[in-house]
Amino acid sequence: MAQKSFRKSQLVAFNNVAAGHDGVLSDSSGAVVVKPCCQAEIDFYHSAAAHPHFALYIPAFMGTLQLNSDPDVAATLTPTVTATLPNADQAVELPATSAAAISHAPIVEKAWAPSNGGKITTDLAIVLENVAAPFKKPNILDVKLGARLWDDNAPPAKRAKLDKVAEETTSKPLGFRIAGMRTWQGENAATADDNSSTPSKDGYKLYDKTYGRQFSAETVRRGFEDFFLLERDAVAKGPARKVINCFLDDLEALKFVLEREESRMYSASLLFVYEGSPDALKNAFSTEMEEETATNGVDSGETHEESDEDEEQRAAVQALKLIDFAHAQWAPGQGRDENLLHGLGSVMRVLEGLLGSK
Repeated sequence: MAQKSFRKSQLVAFNNVAAGHDGVLSDSSGAVVVKPCCQAEIDFYHSAAAHPHFALYIPAFMGTLQLNSDPDVAATLTPTVTATLPNADQAVELPATSAAAISHAPIVEKAWAPSNGGKITTDLAIVLENVAAPFKKPNILDVKLGARLWDDNAPPAKRAKLDKVAEETTSKPLGFRIAGMRTWQGENAATADDNSSTPSKDGYKLYDKTYGRQFSAETVRRGFEDFFLLERDAVAKGPARKVINCFLDDLEALKFVLEREESRMYSASLLFVYEGSPDALKNAFSTEMEEETATNGVDSGETHEESDEDEEQRAAVQALKLIDFAHAQWAPGQGRDENLLHGLGSVMRVLEGLLGSK
């Protein structure tokens, strides 16, 4: 297998972030995401290998990096970093400072303080597949799950803050809230209106965390209407309807898996991605239809082998992943994660409403 090395000069800011902390990086190709994180999240990704059905619904885990210990330059990586790229015949070399080799400083107790979405202070980063990489113009939505957003180790101040956020948003009644999103509007898109706190950038309309906090259980549908570019209270038709049905199929499959796992995943998110370019989306649907016809058609006796290059070039319709596992763990003997499932079920009902279902 060919080896490819990334030097720190080749890592760039990751621009396809819909929500979360600052400091996320990528490589020049956009194939990977380098996300500052805590050891608990790395451990959870390692443990997911023992849960293969669940692992299908999270980003591919490629390795870890050790960042500069100086918090002022927390995003400075070691000179050469490594990871394995998905669906590719090349790998990126990880230094010896992978998860098993990183030494940890003693934990020092200190008062909790909110990060407010800023760069977290950490020496660690996790390298994941970029779920949005196959898309020409990815529309991205981050939905934070759970009515309870803190884990058992959270100090009282953090519990109180997150409980207040839940009470004031859709997190408490519905078990989810929109944490952020970005939608492709076209090269000549106008600046954002009052529903978004950030102007359009490079043809995208950006919605930060304040956008999702304005909704109630009765009005949150509007956020999904914005994501799928629907008129207010309209029933989804055409390509949007097809995309929503694809997401519902994935959500139903994920729900089936989570109902059979014993876990506790606080403040995890659903990451929705679909093709925002109308032409690319039409092409992706055409490709899917041709593949389905070929699969269900009469066998001509010919064999067709798909190359890695064909796999990489195939247009994508949509993708759904569960992300953000800083406060996640397996919980044998404690039953399924009702906090997570409550939010997932509520999201499904909103999407069903967009299709005209009650």
